[in-house]
Amino acid sequence: MIKIPFNKPYFAGGEIQNIVNAAYKGHLSGNGIYTQLCHRFFETRYGFKKTFLTTSCTDAFEMAVMLMDIQPGDEVIMPSFTFVSTANPFLLKGARILFADSCPDHPNMDLNAVEELITPRTKVLVVMHYGGVAQDMDKAVELARKYNLILIEDTAHAIDSHYKGKPLGSFGDFAAFSFHETKNVSAGEGGMLVVNNEKYIPRAEIVWEKGTNRAAFARGEVEKYEWVDVGASFLPSDMIAGVLYAQLQIIDEIQSKRKKIFERYYDNLKPLEQKGLVKLPYIPDYAENNGHMFYLLLKNKEQRDKMLRFLNENYVHSVFHYLPLHLSPFYKNRHDGRELPNAVRYSKMLLRLPFFYELPLELVDFISEKVISFFKTDK
Repeated sequence: MIKIPFNKPYFAGGEIQNIVNAAYKGHLSGNGIYTQLCHRFFETRYGFKKTFLTTSCTDAFEMAVMLMDIQPGDEVIMPSFTFVSTANPFLLKGARILFADSCPDHPNMDLNAVEELITPRTKVLVVMHYGGVAQDMDKAVELARKYNLILIEDTAHAIDSHYKGKPLGSFGDFAAFSFHETKNVSAGEGGMLVVNNEKYIPRAEIVWEKGTNRAAFARGEVEKYEWVDVGASFLPSDMIAGVLYAQLQIIDEIQSKRKKIFERYYDNLKPLEQKGLVKLPYIPDYAENNGHMFYLLLKNKEQRDKMLRFLNENYVHSVFHYLPLHLSPFYKNRHDGRELPNAVRYSKMLLRLPFFYELPLELVDFISEKVISFFKTDK
């Protein structure tokens, strides 16, 4: 039997035609027709003020950090239970990161523990919507306003997800999306920076274009195409944008199928939670399931690792997720020593099951049966 993969990138079919079209139009570099179509899609569908496709979510963060004008010694608060791309761009500018713990009932950052970390040097609050499930954005926005902080949403998991009906990515001054092959819609690699605070938009266009006024020159607004600011090469090829746009055109179909997979897992495994054997993903009333992932919380690391081995032996490729950044080899000696018990707990207990668009519901049932059978042998 072939092992069920953890992830399988979805290829809708229109991607190839868009790549060919980009070639025929003679514009393979960035900011061509497909880039502009992607921008228009996100700005129209979700109401984002201004969007900029990037080569990765990491690049989206790096672009945002350039626009924030982060200086050495500025302090940034973010969750420890996140990916390293959330932290690296700030460290490159000399910022000091204060990692916050996760919530007791969800891997998202515990915003109730954030206020005590804020000092006169705090400049940025980063919130991550883990698994596509929204943070309490009323509370995040309130903190940012109270202390005059720049708010950035890590929306790598959170495309087409909402908080009280409003799209995630529309609350912060900035938001960073990922279109990596493991995400709901994918360009293989790719990302996007959302700029909602209008004061950053004119400069964002320049930073995105390597520090030049190329976009204004192309619109006939200036007479010379010049280097006017710092910047970097953040634009992906228009062929990559074409791949993404093909998937955006069927995003409702993709989302519908992925949500059904989540719901099937949840219904199949709910009896285990009712028996107190596992915990399933918790979704607050203000948030929603966007079909990004499905995970289980086991009782401890030993049991989690046993289940990983068991599923692997039964042709199911499952994985654990983040190791908390405050305990990483790179950062543990820089951390201020605070205990972050929930972030550590999730790193030891969380197990992700296979999840991708083309995963048949029959295989979801098979995987669920294997999970259930584990508890019959784990005495």
